[in-house]
Amino acid sequence: MCGIVGYIGREQAAPILLEGLSRLEYRGYDSAGVAVFDSQTEALAVHKAKGRLQVLSERLHGGADLDSTVGVGHTRWATHGAPSDANSHPQVSHSGKIAVVHNGIIENYAELKAFLMEQGVPFTSETDTEVVAQLIEYFYQGDLLQAVGRVLRRIQGAYALGILCADCPDQLVAVRKDSPLILGLGEDCTFIASDVTAILRHTRRVYYMEDGELAVLTREGIQCFNHLMQPIEKEVAAVDWEIDAAEKGGYEHFMFKEIMEQPEALRRCLSPRIRDGEIVLEDFPPDFLRDISRICIVACGSSYHVGMVGKYHLERLTRIPVETSLGSEFRYMDPIVDQHTLVIVISQSGETLDTMAALREARRLGGRILSIVNVVGSSIARESDQVLYTWAGPEIAVATTKAYTTQLALLSLLALKLARARGTLSDSEYHASLDAFQALPDKMEQILSRRDDIQYFASQYFNHNSIFFIGRNLDYALGLEGSLKLKEISYIHSEAYASGELKHGTISLIEDGTLVVALSTYEKLFAKAMSNVVEVKSRGASVLALTTERRREEMARIADAVMTIPDIHDLLLPCLGVVPLQLFAYYVALMRGCDIDKPRNLAKSVTVE
Repeated sequence: MCGIVGYIGREQAAPILLEGLSRLEYRGYDSAGVAVFDSQTEALAVHKAKGRLQVLSERLHGGADLDSTVGVGHTRWATHGAPSDANSHPQVSHSGKIAVVHNGIIENYAELKAFLMEQGVPFTSETDTEVVAQLIEYFYQGDLLQAVGRVLRRIQGAYALGILCADCPDQLVAVRKDSPLILGLGEDCTFIASDVTAILRHTRRVYYMEDGELAVLTREGIQCFNHLMQPIEKEVAAVDWEIDAAEKGGYEHFMFKEIMEQPEALRRCLSPRIRDGEIVLEDFPPDFLRDISRICIVACGSSYHVGMVGKYHLERLTRIPVETSLGSEFRYMDPIVDQHTLVIVISQSGETLDTMAALREARRLGGRILSIVNVVGSSIARESDQVLYTWAGPEIAVATTKAYTTQLALLSLLALKLARARGTLSDSEYHASLDAFQALPDKMEQILSRRDDIQYFASQYFNHNSIFFIGRNLDYALGLEGSLKLKEISYIHSEAYASGELKHGTISLIEDGTLVVALSTYEKLFAKAMSNVVEVKSRGASVLALTTERRREEMARIADAVMTIPDIHDLLLPCLGVVPLQLFAYYVALMRGCDIDKPRNLAKSVTVE
């Protein structure tokens, strides 16, 4: 959530800031602003606007109105104070000398604000961020770095900060704690950004900031400091994906583009890891999975749904007890974790704050941490004992698609490898499963080639205001993700239920015309699924079913409409099954006129608790 861009160099700063912010719009926001140093007035010029970034950009003629070579920009997602020009970032100290952009939450801001107000400091916003700007000025006595250091010793919470001072027009200051921030190295220029996509057009050389680090940026370079304000050396990382990967490439929406990219993303994820009939996981110590007696999967949102599928696969294949927990709940459960517990942490961004906090709690308790993430160099990846990257490429749409399917495939591959190591899987099933993995991208392309059928179903059902997904076992976990996709981008009330729970209360919600999406891809429970379809039909429901090709005719006898996926090994049914549900959600949202890539109230990377 929220986006930060900072620049200092030889070129006009404002157009670079606005262009960088435009590449962060996918993160979700409700206002935008920039602050630059005006050499004519020798003061900071701050411009902010509620609403879309385009409002601000048009007001500044694309940044051409601001003649400066240093500045910071921000897209805000409201946490403290409603969306407004006053609450937008950058937040500025009362004299106008200090400007701050901030991602995260200052937990003790009320206490600090009360102190400053007692000293006569006036406030103009409802934000926690203004406290940082005002506190820096309060401590500032000519040395910006020293003032920032004093502030950092007093604030609590999560923050990525970009700081600009009118007295120091030849530098920017950046700070990071529990919220992502990267530093970019260009030719005669340097950058700060909350996501590499914001600066990729200008540089591929970056530093990944660690928690507690501070950096001073000038045109000539970057100096980094640790939490004790001691200078440190950092290793430059190279970003190896192309800028085109973060652009629409002719598609109307990033979400649709990323749905269509899933077969290729799966090939990147799986092909290097299946060699000569064996699973090869990079940089995996031989003994890392040894002596495991319990597995905990920790994640949020769609990644949690991946964990739900993973629980079924891991327990069936390895016979190890598995618990799947929400990252936001894990710390408060008094979790049972020790040195024989494998904790699998799943996050697309690698920066999800609740998941990161759960990781740290599991580490404190002695667990072995394995993360599955998409973003190389992210916080969760760096703090894990082992990391498996999904290699899905940049995912821009807020509603995840290719990150979900690659997470699912990689976790399923891990389950297979662990079962092989434990001797709980026959050779024939092992090799049959690997054959299915290799066929997966092609079978997914078959579904995508028939997307017009799903678009037709969406045209029949897009005007429903309440939809239920039902399924058992793998299909229940699949339904959770299908329901989430639909509600995320179409704003239709949607819930997923385990089919066997219908009679325990949920069926009272079924009435004439209610749409029920019945999932029945899991062959072992097909007969049960058919019974549940009959059950909801008898109460007047309209049923849109999802099943395999081999079961199409049987399901078509009782369901009102049927979507199908190619037959595949049980292990990979959810990987294929989610694609029609993604497409259905997309087309429904399109027909309802929704802002698909930037759904209301949502952000791509959730970096606040």
